[in-house]
Amino acid sequence: MTDDELCTRLVRDAADAIIGADDQGRIRLWNAGAERIFGFAAADVLARSLDCIIPEKQRAAHWEGYRRVTATGASRYGAGELLAVPALRKDGTRVSIEFTITMVRDDDGRPSMLVAIVRDVTARWQRERELQARLRALEQS
Repeated sequence: MTDDELCTRLVRDAADAIIGADDQGRIRLWNAGAERIFGFAAADVLARSLDCIIPEKQRAAHWEGYRRVTATGASRYGAGELLAVPALRKDGTRVSIEFTITMVRDDDGRPSMLVAIVRDVTARWQRERELQARLRALEQS
């Protein structure tokens, strides 16, 4: 197996979502993990806006940051820093996700694609909320 084949298989088959979008926020990469988490087949989202997975309330802030990063090539999120936000599935349900961002640059060093590696943490967030509610109830009794 060549290095290119290995990389292709790794991205394609990863359990975490790997989503790449161009400087306009159009989806260019959507792996099997993204299909599982968000419910969209790649054919349904490729060349579409990221808006299909961004809740309406978060869109303005998302696009402000996205434009700033693609224009400047700089992000306030360092290597490996997790971002936690709500997202939308194809059926309209919300999921809690955490992700890291990797900036892919062209030969001139300009950002050409932002790639997010995304994990669905909905079950963990629900457990934490339940534990917090129990703790508050115990503190009040």
